Amino acid sequence: MATPEDLEFEDFQDVSDLLTVSLDAPDLSLLGEENERGSMWTFEYCQSFFNVDTVQVLDRIRGSLIPLPGRNFVRHHLHSNPDLYGPLWICVTLAFSLSIGGNLSTFLTLKGDPKYHYRPQFHTVSVAAVSVFLYALLVPLCVWGFLKWRQGMERHIRGYSYLETVCVYGYSLFIYIPTSVLWIIPIPWLRWVSILVAVAISGSVLVITFWPVVRDDRKAAVAVAVAAIVLLHALLAIGCELYFFQTAVPTVAPTPTPPSSNNTTPLTVTSTTKRT
Repeated sequence: MATPEDLEFEDFQDVSDLLTVSLDAPDLSLLGEENERGSMWTFEYCQSFFNVDTVQVLDRIRGSLIPLPGRNFVRHHLHSNPDLYGPLWICVTLAFSLSIGGNLSTFLTLKGDPKYHYRPQFHTVSVAAVSVFLYALLVPLCVWGFLKWRQGMERHIRGYSYLETVCVYGYSLFIYIPTSVLWIIPIPWLRWVSILVAVAISGSVLVITFWPVVRDDRKAAVAVAVAAIVLLHALLAIGCELYFFQTAVPTVAPTPTPPSSNNTTPLTVTSTTKRT
């Protein structure tokens, strides 16, 4: 049996120091992703957005060309690993395809005109690049901002990250590359049919992807979101076709004939016979 002398208070200073150190220590679980990627201005941070291989890029391109009901592009192809490698090269290729295709279309349309002399329009490369990259960056930003706003209004509304939204839009532009090649053929009905097919395919991929995150919202908000996504995607295709591939065929105005300087009226000689 313990005697009263054995009952002594222990010094818990070490334990208090341990608690102090534990409270002051950073939460490594929260900083793990930041430490893994590094600072935003480092090469390692930017490199994480290009961490894909050829098989993954081809699978995502294939997914952007085959819209299947129920197959969400983010869930079935990105797998929580969105990239910027595919969207970057798709936008660059599309810009050059629009510029080169527009020059070839102009040449094929006007090559029979003796007064036409081919001059490459290098400025169209800049116009195409600015148009494509602005669409690939600003439209996803608007969609992402709209979803964030609706999340604040309706708690049950889900959403995607901005990087995932940019990735989806970037891969959805791939179908416009072969479509722009078809636009070189100077046949109006073929161009408009290719526009309808391309918008139907890529627009369906976008609607199927964003439908799960907007379907629980109010009907008016759902209608506005879906209509805006499809309409903006169609306007990009129509605008590119009208700007780069519509060639104004020169018409030669008829030259007026100058008035004759000799304003003499012909005289008609009439002969009269006298009857006897």
